[in-house]
Amino acid sequence: MNWLEVSLRLRAELAEPAAELLSRLAPNGVAIEAEDALGKEVVVRAWLPADELLSDRQRKLEEGLWHLGQIQPFPTPSYTTVVDQEWTEAWKLDYRPLIIGRRLMVLPTWSTADPGERLAIYLEPGMAFGTGAHPTTRQCLEAIEHHWRPGESVIDLGCGSGILAIAAARLGAVRVLALDVDPQAVELARQNVMHNALVGTVNVSLGSLPPRGAEAVEPVELLVANIHADTLIQMLQTGLADWVRPGGHSLLSGLLATDLPGLEAAARAAHLRPVESWATDDWCTVLFEAP
Repeated sequence: MNWLEVSLRLRAELAEPAAELLSRLAPNGVAIEAEDALGKEVVVRAWLPADELLSDRQRKLEEGLWHLGQIQPFPTPSYTTVVDQEWTEAWKLDYRPLIIGRRLMVLPTWSTADPGERLAIYLEPGMAFGTGAHPTTRQCLEAIEHHWRPGESVIDLGCGSGILAIAAARLGAVRVLALDVDPQAVELARQNVMHNALVGTVNVSLGSLPPRGAEAVEPVELLVANIHADTLIQMLQTGLADWVRPGGHSLLSGLLATDLPGLEAAARAAHLRPVESWATDDWCTVLFEAP
């Protein structure tokens, strides 16, 4: 079978909505490739079967991009016909590693590149969201690296690909619990944990934090949550801070600048003190300290 390669060259913060749209139409997953080592520009690629449903898939793709474009401008996709399954190997040739912070490097699972003195994080870039391309993911990785104290324990809420949990373990976490409510994300994160030989250090589970007072999860020194602001505020109101030990930290991300007042108010009500914040364009991450 022939395939139609769809590619979109765009800013990193637009990669995930584009990939989500494409993943509904492409049976073999979506690739997010960094255009530069800093990951500010990316290419999102997918491959549509050139069968009797191709025209319908293209129509749905263009309708979806039109709707996304009502929020902010999206580029016009490029189309290239490829023979059989050549794309499964061809696109890997141009895949660039991501350099993050002072010590981290994100690499695809098949890479044989030498990370040198950096700590390698191996990810399957197929349908993974959370490859390090999005500004909030980078902010979280840089914050974990900057504030990390080896030997600490971590909870990663809404772990996605598992990139933040894996980074924490690479930096010396002794116990990491990665949680997500999406079964596909959980399966993907488990695969990535295995690729990084961290089974036993990183435990990936389906679900979220249990209600306040439950004993199934022990409080940790660092809780990371890179999810929607409304969800973070609701979690703060229902006991998220109880899962952080005294003197520990909550790293909350996935925020737009307009979300900060509401989030900071909810954090203050939970007795969390802001320590540091990061901003890239309109995206923000805030580190809070528990009393």
